[in-house]
Order: sequence, then C-alpha cells, then structure tokens
Amino acid sequence: MKSSMLFALIIFASLLGVTACDAKANPAAAVPAPTQDAPRAAAPGQETAVVSGGCFWGIQAVFQHVRGVISATSGYSGGSAKTAEYEIVSTGETGHAESVRIVYDPSQITYGGLLRIFFSVAHDPTQLNRQGPDEGTQYRSSIFYSNQEQKRIAEAYVGQLDNAKIFPRPIATKVVPLQAFYPAEAYHQNYAALHPNEPYIVFNDAPKVEHLKQQFPELYTGK
Repeated sequence: MKSSMLFALIIFASLLGVTACDAKANPAAAVPAPTQDAPRAAAPGQETAVVSGGCFWGIQAVFQHVRGVISATSGYSGGSAKTAEYEIVSTGETGHAESVRIVYDPSQITYGGLLRIFFSVAHDPTQLNRQGPDEGTQYRSSIFYSNQEQKRIAEAYVGQLDNAKIFPRPIATKVVPLQAFYPAEAYHQNYAALHPNEPYIVFNDAPKVEHLKQQFPELYTGK
C-alpha cells in the first residue's frame, strides 16, 4: 500500500468518530423515541419523508436497511430544478442540500420512527453545515416536511431532544418545508452498496449501517 493511501486511510479513520452521533454514552440508548408521533397505520400504504444530513450516500445506505422502507433515493432539495446537478450543488451556492427521499409503509414504521434513526445513527445533528469530512451548506442537517403533521412531529422531536440535552451541543437540524426533491444522477444511487470497499464508504458510511444493525435490530433488514 502506498504511503499516501495509508495516510488517507488513517485520516478517514480519525474522522469516523466525528461522523457518528455524539449522544450521551450510547447514542441509540440515549436518543429516545419521540413523544409526539403519527400512529401506526392499520393497513399497508406508502408515505414519503425527505431528510438531509451530510453526504447522501450514507443516509441512503442506512434507510435502505430499515424495515418498512420501500425505497430510499439520493437527490437534492432546497434549490431550483436548473441547479439540481452534482457539480453545481457541490459549489455550495445553489441552496440545495444533498438529501434522501424515503418512501415507507406507515403500517410498519412511523414518521417519528424514521426520525429517531435519522438522529441516532444516520448523522450527527449537532454539526452545522458539515458532516464529518464534508463541509458546506449542501451537507447541512435538515428535515423537509411535506405536511403539517410532519412539521409538528419533527419540531416537537427536535425540542424534546434539545430540552433533554441528549447531545452535548444544541441540535443544528432545521425543519423546513419541502419545495421539491430532485433525484441525483444515476451513479450516486446505491453508491455505498455498489462501492463497499471504497475508503470513504468503509470509514464513514458502513459503520452507520452497522450501528443500525446493533442498536435497532428489530428494524434492521439485510435487503
């Protein structure tokens, strides 16, 4: 292995602790379920949630392994259609955030249940305009609500976690209306699954999926 590559791996490894949630002691144990949530639906169906929290590769990878999630798509939210392209979004000047659209069955998992995973293992909600090694407004933490019920649940949950001082710093996650979601380019879809040995995935995203498996075994699926 070339020394430069070894150095890069060491840097990535050192950043691993930054990308994981820094809640009290055990993150999942410290992040309680939301006290306000939608009831579990009586019959199967489809609903949609959109969140952002760093590079969309890792967020997509986590939710693809959550029981009750039908699909998770990487994309862009917060800007216009004409700038919803990776190279432009990467400038940090488009208003977009790298986001993930989650289509889920509300009879299997609630909206609040998805948000608990989002705060517990998918990212560190206390980081402002960055996530681990990635920096810029396109990596901000946001919950994009599509109706008033989602807004109510998300805002109440952020307040609940902040008031309980679950994290050592205030939550930076913004709860904002969803204007539109634009799917990312094909090469970004399923990136973690298709490139499991890439150093970025190994050190930043694979651990998130492992944390999901360990901390939420009843919700983890190996699909």
